[in-house]
Amino acid sequence: MTPTPESPFNPLPRSVVALVVVILGIEVLFNLGARGIIGGPDAVGWRLAAIEDWAFIDRVFDWMLANGRFPPEQLARFVTYPLIHMNFTHAVFVAIFVLAIGKMVSEVFGGLAFLSVFWVSSVMGALVYGLVLQTDLPLVGGYPGVYGLIGAYTFLLWVALINTGGPQARAFGLIGVLLGIQLFFAVFFDTGMDWIADLSGFVAGFLMSFVVSPGGWARLMAKLRQR
Repeated sequence: MTPTPESPFNPLPRSVVALVVVILGIEVLFNLGARGIIGGPDAVGWRLAAIEDWAFIDRVFDWMLANGRFPPEQLARFVTYPLIHMNFTHAVFVAIFVLAIGKMVSEVFGGLAFLSVFWVSSVMGALVYGLVLQTDLPLVGGYPGVYGLIGAYTFLLWVALINTGGPQARAFGLIGVLLGIQLFFAVFFDTGMDWIADLSGFVAGFLMSFVVSPGGWARLMAKLRQR
């Protein structure tokens, strides 16, 4: 019996693919609407309408805190804003990071844990963004969730370095470089303060890894030895 050749590429986890399909699917709808291909004349403003209705907006959050009222349709902004992006390039870069980092995280933690890290990090990013800043700029896009995945990936590197006796500070090199780039652009090009949400997402993802790692610390160490 002739053996079936194995693919040199590992299949992407379904949870990762599903998240990317949703992100890019929404972006495709926005672009088709803006070009008048679908949706009629009103479709040109779909992106702006979505930002107004579903982005995380600081003044809405401040109103909820000031009045002690938390309508579900407004709380939903915490979990809907990562699916809305400012433009096609914004969405594509988020999708690329989700595919690259999410694959590694999902393969070790599992699909449910991967989604939990992404969404909890997104929520924490928006929460800190709203508490720290007073801004009229809406928070949109999946970067806080992506940084949460980077936090989980950093956790994996950190555990691996502990296991091999390597310098643990090396695990934090990626986040250091990314935040350095963001701070540079924020200072010299006035790109906004989204880095606060991103950093908060990273911290949330790293800390969540202690909880969502399958079977706890001991099993994670054993699994990393096999990789």
